[in-house]
Amino acid sequence: MLRYVVAILMCLPAFAAAQDSRTSSHCIAIAQTDPSLHFVPGGPERLWQAQASAIPEFTVRLSYVQHASFLIETHGGLTAITDYTGFTGQRDFVPDVVTMNHAHSSHWTSVPDPAIPHVLRGWGEDFGTGVDHHLDLGEMLVRNVSTDIRSQFSGREENGNSIFVFEVAGLCIGHLGHLHHIPNDAQFAALGRLDVVMAPVDGGLTLPLPEMIAVVRRLRSSIVIPMHWFSTYSLGAFLQGIGTEFEVVRVAEPHLDVSLRTLPRSPTVMVMQPRFVIEIE
Repeated sequence: MLRYVVAILMCLPAFAAAQDSRTSSHCIAIAQTDPSLHFVPGGPERLWQAQASAIPEFTVRLSYVQHASFLIETHGGLTAITDYTGFTGQRDFVPDVVTMNHAHSSHWTSVPDPAIPHVLRGWGEDFGTGVDHHLDLGEMLVRNVSTDIRSQFSGREENGNSIFVFEVAGLCIGHLGHLHHIPNDAQFAALGRLDVVMAPVDGGLTLPLPEMIAVVRRLRSSIVIPMHWFSTYSLGAFLQGIGTEFEVVRVAEPHLDVSLRTLPRSPTVMVMQPRFVIEIE
């Protein structure tokens, strides 16, 4: 019997080495088992490595950069920026991944830095076709759920934008982008259980506040981060509308470190102030 135990123990290092370096999340099973997923090695040497090395294991660092742009950093040094406009501040670093939505110029750029390894656009090449992203970087999986947007003149463009989901450190982090309608049941199912959600709360250019609050209530995420607010009035209106059900916490630090262990026990709105990358120390 002892020799069988020894044999099993000898195999453990090889077994561990064969495991994906990303801690499995609980978003939805399909995101973990989809055979179309492909592994892509990490990007070039990162100028951001020094800061990322300070992030604890099994933890994600979220920084609110501007408008709808967030910097997502992992313990292993991966970086992603949401709704990338080409400008995040004056610090000269190249993120591994950027996501973009083309509802407005403040959510994308037609000329992203060619040094960025992975530029994920939230719309398809042909009008109304949408896009399907499943980018596996080992420590982080980035995927999207297509949504419709209002046309610039009238009507709508089907699948013209995306909600992007980042699965990392066992967490599911969703960025609602420039959401123009309440997701349908299939879209909610595709999103899965989001631990953290960045939600636009301008109350007009995206969803009216009552509808956005309904979306946030249905998602029931542990952490809600308001974004895309143009004044303290719209932010305050959102907080007033959601505050009876969600605790509200104002984050004093320029970033928020999140892990499965530190998720609040009840849904909580975390209010962050935007800061350009150069100001995030």
